[in-house]
Amino acid sequence: MTFKEQLKTILEDCLENKPTLFLIDFTITEAFKISVNLDGDNGVMLQDCIDVSRAIEENLDREEQDFSLEVASVGIGSPLKLVRQYKKNIGRTLIVKTSTENIEAELVQANDEFVTLSWQAREPKKLGKGKETVQKTVELPYTDIKEAIVTVTF
Repeated sequence: MTFKEQLKTILEDCLENKPTLFLIDFTITEAFKISVNLDGDNGVMLQDCIDVSRAIEENLDREEQDFSLEVASVGIGSPLKLVRQYKKNIGRTLIVKTSTENIEAELVQANDEFVTLSWQAREPKKLGKGKETVQKTVELPYTDIKEAIVTVTF
């Protein structure tokens, strides 16, 4: 079993005991610096990161392979990668990049195939001069989304 496979197994076992947490990704550099990014249905607490870090430390042998370790929650400006992240952020505003446009909209719905976004836009009136505010809604398949980031409003 490779070092990466060992780590993946340890993470899967650890997160099995924490059903509200899920793994976004992990990387191992050539210098064996391990970076683990977590997210959770209810957020990620510091204790969650400590528990995952301890599980890794206890199950990998530094005598066999020395490593450095960083376990963290995904940052607020990090792109959404998993369907589960979209589902947890329903009701929040996203900036979604597709191959043709950038949309800032509220995430209204998320299922396993697509998201539904809703926003207001100013468009020219159908009759006369000027612009009017219209409500727009679009169903966007995950395959069309290049990047989606949750925006923070104060």
